Amino acid sequence: MTTRTGQRGVGPLLRDWRGRRRMSQLDLATSAEVSTRHLSYVETGRSTPSRELIIHLATHLDVPHREQNDLLLAAGYAPAYSELGLTSPTMRPVVATLESMLEAMEPNPTLVMDRHWNLVMANESAFAWTRLVAPELLGPPLNVIRMTLHPDGLASAIDDLDEVAAHLVHRLRRQLGVTGDPVIADLLAEAESLVTTTVDPVDFPNADAAIEVRLTVDGEVRQYLSVVSTFGTALDVTASELVIETFFDVTDRRT
Repeated sequence: MTTRTGQRGVGPLLRDWRGRRRMSQLDLATSAEVSTRHLSYVETGRSTPSRELIIHLATHLDVPHREQNDLLLAAGYAPAYSELGLTSPTMRPVVATLESMLEAMEPNPTLVMDRHWNLVMANESAFAWTRLVAPELLGPPLNVIRMTLHPDGLASAIDDLDEVAAHLVHRLRRQLGVTGDPVIADLLAEAESLVTTTVDPVDFPNADAAIEVRLTVDGEVRQYLSVVSTFGTALDVTASELVIETFFDVTDRRT
């Protein structure tokens, strides 16, 4: 069976995830309440895990939905989570919710991005920023990392570019560590090639939470607080990977 993980069996894949999480067999066996011996047999292919055990171990390894599906496919089981496009009729409630959120957040610029930082949806205030960006960077797909850090993108208008760049690099490193996604690895390499920041990305332990961004537009400095949210309980792969980022205008206009 050919899957997104190639021909590798579920045992080696689980072992890879355990290594990525820096857990010993004893750590995982204790956390998941399975015997170390049985876990060893699963990882070496001497024992075929049940569908339930795969999901159980994946949950304790914090494996994302997409990669949990890959584990199940590698073992010959059906995926646990659907993977529908946003144009699917089943996804209409998700799209309607996003549209309502985008409208409600006006005039604060708000973006919806997919797993690879490609723009999926945005409100009018966010689209207004694209006039600061060279046309060749606007896609499709419009990649938010590239649009932000490229010299012909928003970079020239961001006053605190060092901090913003370090924050984004840290988020990409965290995402790569969680997913192992080769596309994210390429995007991280591109981001690191675009920045010359002296700010250490490790200074952002809460990189997925919030950061202040100062943007100069038409000679006026605007200060925004960026806040990230997700569909944390989504049972569809596409929905679970969406990231909503809102830039709340916190500019002090006192004279």
